[in-house]
Amino acid sequence: MEKNCKSNIITFSILAVFLLLVIILESEGETLMLMTVLRKSAVYALAAVALNLLNGFTGLFSLGHAGFLLIGAYTYAIVSVPATPSHILVDPVYQYYTRAINFSIPETLGNLMGGTGMVLGVLIAIILAGLITAGVAYLVGLPVLRLKGNYLSIATLGFAEIIRAIFQWGKLGPVTNGSNPIRNYVRQNAFTLNISDDSYIKTFLNYFNIDIGNKIMLGTFFFVFMAALCIGIIVLLVNSSYGRAFKAIREDEIAAEAMGINLYKHKQLSFAISSFFAGVSGALLAMFMSTVMADNFRSAMTYEIVLIVVLGGLGSISGSIIGAMLFVFSSEWWLRGFDSGGLTLINTEWLRVSITSLYFRNGFRLVVFSIVIMIVVLFFRRGIMGDKELPYLLGQWKDKLFTNSRKSKAGEANG
Repeated sequence: MEKNCKSNIITFSILAVFLLLVIILESEGETLMLMTVLRKSAVYALAAVALNLLNGFTGLFSLGHAGFLLIGAYTYAIVSVPATPSHILVDPVYQYYTRAINFSIPETLGNLMGGTGMVLGVLIAIILAGLITAGVAYLVGLPVLRLKGNYLSIATLGFAEIIRAIFQWGKLGPVTNGSNPIRNYVRQNAFTLNISDDSYIKTFLNYFNIDIGNKIMLGTFFFVFMAALCIGIIVLLVNSSYGRAFKAIREDEIAAEAMGINLYKHKQLSFAISSFFAGVSGALLAMFMSTVMADNFRSAMTYEIVLIVVLGGLGSISGSIIGAMLFVFSSEWWLRGFDSGGLTLINTEWLRVSITSLYFRNGFRLVVFSIVIMIVVLFFRRGIMGDKELPYLLGQWKDKLFTNSRKSKAGEANG
């Protein structure tokens, strides 16, 4: 118990320092690309952990994750678009339809409570996105979860495609805006904190010679904090009695049922919870993007998230987080130089190292990225982390280090 308490304290301390560093870097405004990939990494990490709960911990292989992200993204966008005044003839967002839901939760609460109300409205909209997604998943799971193996995968993949087609259906245009994008909803750039020169925050940062002006940007902080909070809840769930039941179903359904576990009930529960957090990640993805369109949530998005889960390791939450960061950082930032003729490895005042070639042209980044994935799969057959978590591996490495140190000291004493 004491060991777990110390581990939790260390984890939360590292997270707090990381969040403070994110706030400082974002407010300085000199790390735009880093903040962009951090936001997307947080969204994809949450989506991957949610899928891992279903695929890795319960043993139900689903390919409908993009459909759940779509529902979450649309729900958040629909209830966050500012209401259109009655005297405006043409709706700036729903230009071709008469909007059926003409109110905004963040706008309404913002008018009543100011900036605090706006933030509260965003949180309510995100939770609503997760709840509606979980409700849809429950209904879908009634017939689908009676299937197993490849049949379940095909059924969930078909569901995702059906959902995408339904959201583009013209009859639902007053709600979903048809095949047109939804825009003007609350995004991450709305999260700022104004501070005065005599505030405690300003005094604390000035003590370390850190000057971020009178405005703190909290967009990336919000993404990372929400992802960390949701992943923390999933960790608690996995370590609970329900999590042990999920793992028992994954290992052997017959043995789990013989132990008194209600298979269908726990499968439904895992499916709904996984979909809830997929809906939350979809809402965060909507905040990350400038518009929401159903056409962006194709099956390729599901394959990307499945790839992250497999690379990180089925049954490893730490692996999903690491896999998401490697995937997003590599595909969106580190390897982009291959598309523009050259890749810069080091760029400082004293040293510049770069690789250039005539073969580096648009799309070559994907070739290199595919080779990197093949190398990882060849050398890490069960993923980067396997089914282990990072604290466990760090503890093993620490024990080995101390063991080797004791052996060397004992050898020196005997010698």
